Amino acid sequence: MGVPILKQGDVLIASIQDALADADLLELQTELAQQAGRHRARGAIIDVTALDVLDSFSCRTLREIVEILRLRGTETVIVGVQPVVAHAMVRLGLTLGSGTSVLDLEEGLAHLRRGARGRPANGG
Repeated sequence: MGVPILKQGDVLIASIQDALADADLLELQTELAQQAGRHRARGAIIDVTALDVLDSFSCRTLREIVEILRLRGTETVIVGVQPVVAHAMVRLGLTLGSGTSVLDLEEGLAHLRRGARGRPANGG
């Protein structure tokens, strides 16, 4: 069960619609890293709106995705963390590392657009 990754301009969007097995999360990690380079993506959005649970493996894998993409020159935004998920994460001490989290897809796209204004067109 793969996660579709859409390309909108220079942004990749991965929308997780169901709870994923560990292998599916690792596949998403690999695929996002590959597509970030292939498409020279400046930004990536991972939409977790449909999830009502994020376990420690999922949080760690999302944190790793954020760091891998950062090293590839792609800023990552996590969108749609449900209130119950946020409460559980805080209680369990789980974080998304240096990743940015915003309310929804629209806000995620706006965040990436604001960040892109300060970067040179060639990425350097």
